[in-house]
Amino acid sequence: MDPLIAKSAREIVALLKAGQVTPGELIDAAEARIQAVDGKLNALPTLCMDRARDAARKMTPPVAGAPGWLAGLPIAVKDLNNVAGVRTTFGSPIFADNISETSDIPVETLERNGALVIAKSNTPEFGAGANTFNEVFGATRNPWNTDLTCGGSSGGAAVAVATGQVWLATGSDLGGSLRTPASFCSVVGLRPSPGRIARSGPNPFDTLGLIGPMARDVRDVALLLDAMAGRHVGDVLSLADAPAPFLAAAEAPKLPKKVAFSADLGCLPVDPEIADICRRAAEKLASQGVQVEEVSPDFSGAGETFQTLRAAAFAGRHADLMAAHPGKFKPEIVWNTEKGLALTAGEIASAEAARGALIARVGKFLGEYDLLLCPAAPVAPFDVTIRYVEEIGDTRMDNYIEWIAITYCITLTACPALSLPAGFSSNGLPVGMQLIAANGEEARLLAHASAMEELFAVSDGLPIDPKIGDIPA
Repeated sequence: MDPLIAKSAREIVALLKAGQVTPGELIDAAEARIQAVDGKLNALPTLCMDRARDAARKMTPPVAGAPGWLAGLPIAVKDLNNVAGVRTTFGSPIFADNISETSDIPVETLERNGALVIAKSNTPEFGAGANTFNEVFGATRNPWNTDLTCGGSSGGAAVAVATGQVWLATGSDLGGSLRTPASFCSVVGLRPSPGRIARSGPNPFDTLGLIGPMARDVRDVALLLDAMAGRHVGDVLSLADAPAPFLAAAEAPKLPKKVAFSADLGCLPVDPEIADICRRAAEKLASQGVQVEEVSPDFSGAGETFQTLRAAAFAGRHADLMAAHPGKFKPEIVWNTEKGLALTAGEIASAEAARGALIARVGKFLGEYDLLLCPAAPVAPFDVTIRYVEEIGDTRMDNYIEWIAITYCITLTACPALSLPAGFSSNGLPVGMQLIAANGEEARLLAHASAMEELFAVSDGLPIDPKIGDIPA
């Protein structure tokens, strides 16, 4: 492994700014690493190295010290976002040969802030589902055991970061698409507050599906958040720049004073081993004087609320395209879209009202606690050939997305949520914990997460080489 690959994104950016390494050298290092390991993983099926080299030659540095300036750092962008001149498939056979004419807002923002896009990361078809596979590129495999899934839908991003193919990657999150693969790959993924990162999209008022950063540790996630965040006239919900860099918050680690811990948000199925690993992590906080209470806000009815709003969104996004391309969508998307088309206005209105009530309950709850902690995934990584989890313990899942309720219930709250590596299962598979802060409190969340990362001491072993099916599943 090239020594540059093993360095943090922060270290690489410092070397770039000091002129001790060039963007071209980093592109070469990343390309060599991709060639060495990605054949076993399928994380980055589309490369655009020449485009990145051209961009590096044209790069104009900003005023010295600008927060978020990546100075020529290579990154990967999820294959749900358009990158001008690059193949963007959305994981769909319909768009298998699609070349984007323009870049989406997050890509524009990143490139303006000195990022070099070298690859597109694999995703399930249209980002639907928490196992990364599609009919265009196939399945992406977990680097901790290549027989297993990496999660989804930002699975390619999580794998690429964990194995050192890139230092940073973008993801997106509707029901847990940043948090689940982060947990399954032992990396950090942040779903921010709505508006923190400006987006493109057909529905400018959507606050369920968001864009976020992925990295090997909390401070690198903060660095990428600085490069992604900010106001954009193309996104009516986008927020103004934060008063201070998020990296500064992450570099001032501070344990919370009082947290709530729940192994199941009061009502959800979770594998007992996962619950125990996360509980032990919470006990480490208590050993440091943090007040830990095992309690949760009331999430009753949240599952039905999310399923209704998700289905309505799917109907809006996919119904026309599905009618124009019959037989070209995977069955889970067909089911979800048809569910949305069958909804009544009253059902959608009731779900919106229920979400509003949940937001109010959780907001009040987080007025009493610095963080809410819970597992980032209810199970450990599973066989990559299984489309989705159908049972957890004695609980049977009604549909393909129900098994990740522990993340999508948090989606409804509009709170920032970070998946932090918390430990490993008895057979050596990663387990992540969700850290949830009040809406708009990314800086405080990152400061707490950085301190907890030091305490848990799980994130030190990356990047890794792929482990070829050598761990018992």
